[in-house]
Amino acid sequence: MNPDEALRHLADQAGIEARYWDIRGTEHVTAPDTMRALLSALGYHATTDADVTATLAMLDGAPWRNPLPPCLVVREGEGIDVPLRLAEQSGTIRWTLTDEAGESQSVERDISALPEEESKQLGERRIVRRRLQLSPLAAGYHTLRLESGEKTRVIVAPGRCHLPPPGRRYWGIAAQLYALKTQSDWGIGDFSALGELAKLAAARGADAIGLNPLHALFLDSPRDASPYSPASRLFRNPLYLDIEAIPDFAQCRPAQLALASSQFASKLESARAGTLVDYETVAQTKLAALETLYTSFVENHVARADARGVAFQEFRDAAGRELDLFATFQMLSEHFGTHDWTRWPAEFRDPNAKRVAELKRRHADRVGFYAYLQWLCEEQLSAAAGTARAGGMAIGLYNDLAVSIDGASADHWGHQDLFASTARVGAPPDPFNESGQDWGVVPLNPGRLRATGFAYWSALLRANMRHAGALRIDHVMGWQRLYLIPQGAKATGGAYVRFPLDEMLAVAALESRRHQCALIGEDLGTVPGGFRERMAAGDVLSCRVLFFERDGARFRSPQEYPPLASVSVSTHDLATLRGYWEGKDIEAKASIGLFASPEEESRARAERETDRQQLLHALAEAGLLPEGRTPQHEWSQALAIAVHRYLARSPSLLMMVQLDDLAGQAQQTNLPGSTFEYPNWRRRLECRLKSLLTDPRVQNEMSAVAEARAN
Repeated sequence: MNPDEALRHLADQAGIEARYWDIRGTEHVTAPDTMRALLSALGYHATTDADVTATLAMLDGAPWRNPLPPCLVVREGEGIDVPLRLAEQSGTIRWTLTDEAGESQSVERDISALPEEESKQLGERRIVRRRLQLSPLAAGYHTLRLESGEKTRVIVAPGRCHLPPPGRRYWGIAAQLYALKTQSDWGIGDFSALGELAKLAAARGADAIGLNPLHALFLDSPRDASPYSPASRLFRNPLYLDIEAIPDFAQCRPAQLALASSQFASKLESARAGTLVDYETVAQTKLAALETLYTSFVENHVARADARGVAFQEFRDAAGRELDLFATFQMLSEHFGTHDWTRWPAEFRDPNAKRVAELKRRHADRVGFYAYLQWLCEEQLSAAAGTARAGGMAIGLYNDLAVSIDGASADHWGHQDLFASTARVGAPPDPFNESGQDWGVVPLNPGRLRATGFAYWSALLRANMRHAGALRIDHVMGWQRLYLIPQGAKATGGAYVRFPLDEMLAVAALESRRHQCALIGEDLGTVPGGFRERMAAGDVLSCRVLFFERDGARFRSPQEYPPLASVSVSTHDLATLRGYWEGKDIEAKASIGLFASPEEESRARAERETDRQQLLHALAEAGLLPEGRTPQHEWSQALAIAVHRYLARSPSLLMMVQLDDLAGQAQQTNLPGSTFEYPNWRRRLECRLKSLLTDPRVQNEMSAVAEARAN
């Protein structure tokens, strides 16, 4: 094997694809330098040809050096074949199976009774692979341990994810939590506003409230507001806390006095009146209030070890090491004046370092404060979910799991061995972005996922399914492959890397069933052949967006949408319905120079005119235009109702209506390709939530959707 062939062979073993075809069908071959850089990011030595040869030799023998694989993922109800690699020997072998409840059973067998499959010579030893056959196990996580100490995790999963009860077509409202306005908010939507939205929407027959990711962001850099570049996907953003609803507020006189001061009232009024979230002011006011509340809480509850103090300690114990890591990260970010842990002194970059433990002991109160914030988030989000259930919502809260985390994040610092630290996730060039996209988030290492028994993956799913009846998986194609870019390279210089789809889906199905939480896979963009069919076989809903569901220029009819899907007119990355009709997204792109030329802008405007005519034609064909007439080109609520009725007729299981569309807002939430040139993740509703959802015109629109979904 020559050096080039050896490099390609090693890349293939690591899951790096040698080529891909873009949306136009053009082939792109992965460059050798890209292969080497990504191999390094994934933990393989491949700098020189000699490194490649040595790594291939190591990989060839690696499976034979361990008696058991690190993990087995099997289907519920099926027998289990465990590959055993043992030195050639006679005698007996003893193993113990332990389930999640701690119940164990031990078995002893003659080694010669285990079927022999193949063997390999390793030095002076002959290693024989045998097959250990186990009876079917209950769904869940099991540990198989040999008497010699080696162990493997056996994950038994159902074949399909949870779905809401059959026989109905569901609908819900999708909202950006920060955008919600209420009479008592502090300049940003909060968990109490979420409860209010759930109550009002349930009264109109809605089954779900879809949310932006609620992941924790960086408190020391509140201006970085994208929920898709989080500090942690395991914990939540405390800026969504309703301060005055916290039980400790009623007991804390200093906090009440601060709120009543004229200076604070002026600042609060300014924040509430803004059309955009002033994240810096929100963070300053809320964190100051929360620190005051924590001091009172410690004095009144922790010190006395009363019921509330005990409940907090129980929360910390249950959350365990992950919460301790996250709260410690927050304390260290504060201590060093930056959340970018790569800039911390070297002895603090390892979460297990002695210096980290020492500083954590010295600043135990600050670690406790950040744990307290997460406890409050848990309390208030749980209450909002309870409101949705009490209102009769069949699904309730519909959470969103971002594709990954920021490279400077707590999750990355705490689990560096699980991530390909010198790579970033993105997308190859396409007609929407000819330069490709670097999303700036660090990917999980697929090999380490399996080697660690998918423990982090299952914990991540549990954290985001808690209190949710549905979970959207951002860029779900990443379960099969992700486009990875070597750190520092251009987005065009990346390659696709394979991920363990079957295992990731199996773990997701197990957690989905346990939490009674449906999964919606965001499968927009370049979708590998057969991927949607594989997801459908596991009962993962596809995402279908009206703007993209086209057959050439023609908009697909409602009947052409798949039953196992969540459908919507738009998404947070696209124009609102009104903005689409009025071309506001094109204006926004032009205003910040996202078009390559005036000609490209002109083409976009001409194409949009064609799109409008095609949409009007589709509505007319469906008999949804008043008296069969074509309405005027101007935007109207009648047009919005017609579009929503059109989509509501689809057989798809779930339909989500954007709250921005109900409000008739023209500007979109996020403009891809921009950072601070456009107010991404900042725009608030133009009126208060209660006024909006009790407006007869909006209620009429919701009723139209509810009626169409019921028929």
